[in-house]
Amino acid sequence: MRNAFVSGYENLSAWADLLDRINVFPVADGDTGANLRISLAPLRDGTAETTQTLNLLARCATGNSGNIAAAFFQEFYQAKSFAELAEKAALGRTKAWQALARPQSGTMLNVFDCLATSLVGQTDPVLLYPLLCKELQETVLATSQLLPDLREAGVVDAGALGMYVFFEGFFRQLAGQQTMSAPIPELFAGRLAISGDFQASPTGCFCVNALIHTSDRQAAAGEELAKLGQSVVVLPAESGFKVHIHTADRQLLRTQLSALGEIVDWSDEAMDAGSIPGPGKRQAIHIMTDGAGSLSREMAQRYGITLLDSYILAQGQSRPESLHAPREIYGLMREGVKVTTAQASIFERHQHYQSVCQQFGRTLYLCVGSAFTGNHDTARRWKEEHDPDNLLEVVDSGAASGRLGLVALLAARYAEQATDPEEVIRFVQKALLDCEEYVFIDELRYLAAGGRISRAGGFFADLLQMKPVISPTSEGVRKVGVVRSREGQLAFALAKLRARQSTAPVIMLQHTDNEAWLVQTVQPQVRALLPDAEIVLMPLSLTSGVHMGPGTWSLALAGREGR
Repeated sequence: MRNAFVSGYENLSAWADLLDRINVFPVADGDTGANLRISLAPLRDGTAETTQTLNLLARCATGNSGNIAAAFFQEFYQAKSFAELAEKAALGRTKAWQALARPQSGTMLNVFDCLATSLVGQTDPVLLYPLLCKELQETVLATSQLLPDLREAGVVDAGALGMYVFFEGFFRQLAGQQTMSAPIPELFAGRLAISGDFQASPTGCFCVNALIHTSDRQAAAGEELAKLGQSVVVLPAESGFKVHIHTADRQLLRTQLSALGEIVDWSDEAMDAGSIPGPGKRQAIHIMTDGAGSLSREMAQRYGITLLDSYILAQGQSRPESLHAPREIYGLMREGVKVTTAQASIFERHQHYQSVCQQFGRTLYLCVGSAFTGNHDTARRWKEEHDPDNLLEVVDSGAASGRLGLVALLAARYAEQATDPEEVIRFVQKALLDCEEYVFIDELRYLAAGGRISRAGGFFADLLQMKPVISPTSEGVRKVGVVRSREGQLAFALAKLRARQSTAPVIMLQHTDNEAWLVQTVQPQVRALLPDAEIVLMPLSLTSGVHMGPGTWSLALAGREGR
């Protein structure tokens, strides 16, 4: 059962970008896939105690879809065997409907209804799997006609599709099947792209998630909370309740919720209706790369790049790296909290390869260098066994962080103007030879804590104020210099840039928790030295940042050929 929950989550993760692209209800803000990945991440840990997972589901739940899904899985996750699934699905369905102050058909609630009904009397997961997939498919397709926004946009509900994808992976694992029942683009053909005529209405609202400790469980009554805003979802949580709500007045809402108990966790985010990531411009070949490259999720969406995340583990929680708030991670590290990284499972990576090939056809996968991970070998093995049409082109970039991110960015730009996939592949091969990166480490104690260098070496280097400069290469990390101060780091970087003055390069500056210094000090001096250069400011890949620590920054540069 635990493996089935893990497989369901990993299947969902592989299709999350598609969910973002069709998210129009209740607000067209393009984050259903991201919210479900964050909210259901506790299901990915098949070794945790059930109570811990249930508590984390409430704490991690974010967004409308994430909170509704968490309500369902707080019950469904308690099933210990296939025989218990029908009972737990029924309880989860009831809890999900009750969690909403104003529930509506045409959403994932319908999928929960269908699942609970379909499981009654079932004893054989092998026989159930194809029949259930068909019934859930029909339920999801029906959502496109049940809500006005979905009819106008011409799509199925993103949350409902997300639950279909989760349960397809979940029951496929229970049935011992190796492949999907059918490709998602085929099953939902004509309902996976928003109509060009669709106009999202501005909201002027904030999406609030708050965890409230109170001894008065009646305070969490949905009828009362429904008066405080829109899209209200209420979940029981440890020592109180979790509430998700859309409001135009954050301060008033906070005052109102404070009257119900102690607010121990609060987040609010402006809902930008109409910010749905589009299908992107036409590309000769789709670009996919690892999250270990320094590309933000927003930048990847803008250029139609698929990111494959690793996971960041902190304080008992695991979250995809591109969906973390870097400032929070670096704050924890400075406080001495242990933060580590973990690879996505081979199964999850395989699901991603399958997903992009089904959605985009020919795809160029720029893997993080094989000196750093086994992603290249994993992709090559999948290609040999599952890619008879040669849709996935796998390239060992020999790179990480900014060098990988910059080459992926340039490749996506080039693919927009190219007519032949082979042109893009040749361009990438040249760009990898041309692109270079210099990473400036502030304190070696973080590398020492992660076992990358000896603790004694890290201590004495910090004591002597030594700040190494390293460069990721196809052979691994190479030390290219040592300086003693930030000023020395900047002087080193400017000296390297002077050697590229004639090429008017594209420069990627990457920050950890030092963005202000890069903007106010580094960027102006780079601009003065190379006024014709294009400068892209990005957060350093969290995979790299967690290993190298707060205060680290990096500079990657490449020529403009092919732009």
